[in-house]
Amino acid sequence: MLKTIIMASVLTIASTASFAKGFELSSPDLTNGEPIAEKFALNDFGCKGENVSPALNWKNAPMGTKSFAVVVHDPDAKTGVGGFRHWIVVDIPASATGIAQGAGKIGADTLADGGKQITTDFGTSGWGGPCPPAGDAPHHYQFSVYALKVDKLEIPANASAGLAGFMVNMNAIGKAGFISTYSH
Repeated sequence: MLKTIIMASVLTIASTASFAKGFELSSPDLTNGEPIAEKFALNDFGCKGENVSPALNWKNAPMGTKSFAVVVHDPDAKTGVGGFRHWIVVDIPASATGIAQGAGKIGADTLADGGKQITTDFGTSGWGGPCPPAGDAPHHYQFSVYALKVDKLEIPANASAGLAGFMVNMNAIGKAGFISTYSH
């Protein structure tokens, strides 16, 4: 019974966050459904990108938004545990309308305009560009911005990507996103 109640609560939160009307995420650097430029790809593991984080812009956040979080996720990564998180930023101030290109420097705890970078599946904080295995079909990179009902997430500085994702989803009142692809 308790498990059913918890699952119903999670589904209600998830469905509410998924359908915030008018909330939009875009990028001057990326296009929904199109390949990601080499500039934004990782420069490691056989990839030759510059590992520059793309600019992201959002608008029409839902009423009651107190902060934002950004998550970039590759569900096609063959990790066996639900894909790979390439960038996680939490505690972005409610006054923000985006993140500048190059803001996600690896190892920087905070962004210039606010927001705290969380350790990704690369094991570092900051943008980790796409770099699927050579020869794989194009991977789909989900760029998402979440409108949150709290000013700050109460998570430790060394929070895992999984814990950060859980806390983001539990506090989301809206979500917007797009998907771009990458292969090499």
